Amino acid sequence: MGKFGATEIILIIAVVLLLFGGKKIPELMKGLGNGIKEFKNATKEEGAKADSKKDEDKSESK
Repeated sequence: MGKFGATEIILIIAVVLLLFGGKKIPELMKGLGNGIKEFKNATKEEGAKADSKKDEDKSESK
């Protein structure tokens, strides 16, 4: 369970094409890509904030 075969993938692609149409899919993928990019940028920014906070805490405790 959890593995998709060729038949399942083709079926999923066919359903997506029927639901959204061929012209709408590139727009959906572009939006998905932009969302993923924004998420990655936000996680990098939060990681940098957390790292700088740790550095401040270490310098204050010395």
